[in-house]
Amino acid sequence: MALGKDYATQECSIARALEVVGERWTLLVVRDALYGVRRYNDFLVHLGIPRAVLAARLQTLIAEGILEKRRYQESPPRDEYVLTDRGIALWPTLRSLGLWGREHFSGTQLRAFRHATCGTEEELGPYGECPACGTVVPVPDVEMVPGPGLDPDPADPVSRALLRPKRLVQPIVTDPADPV
Repeated sequence: MALGKDYATQECSIARALEVVGERWTLLVVRDALYGVRRYNDFLVHLGIPRAVLAARLQTLIAEGILEKRRYQESPPRDEYVLTDRGIALWPTLRSLGLWGREHFSGTQLRAFRHATCGTEEELGPYGECPACGTVVPVPDVEMVPGPGLDPDPADPVSRALLRPKRLVQPIVTDPADPV
């Protein structure tokens, strides 16, 4: 029997959320969008996801208002995928899930998230709060910095671009000629 895509008998907001973001790969696509990935080929290369799966996940995320498709080039036509406010609202969930995964499975810090405008070197708390100023940091003010567990010489251009400190949701630059 095939596994259904909804939880029709569940009266639960978690079940509804899982109908949208609970499929394999979906939260990783949203994670990459938070990291600044916007272009189809960059998602494809960084995630190692099958093309058909990526296309389906992007379409679902667009239909649910989590991503917006924007044309950045007319000839040939090329689009990018940008998080909406609804997509950005998934940041606390991904932040918590990442900390949980680090604590219970990897133990290695791949990335740290800090309050860019405060300038603190301390990592944000589990709910995105700045330990220095006490505020919950808006996503555009979160700076992502590489941690000691990251591969210092990754093969793909997205991973190389993510070796530099950057703010969340700001587009990444994947120029392979650009030294890290």
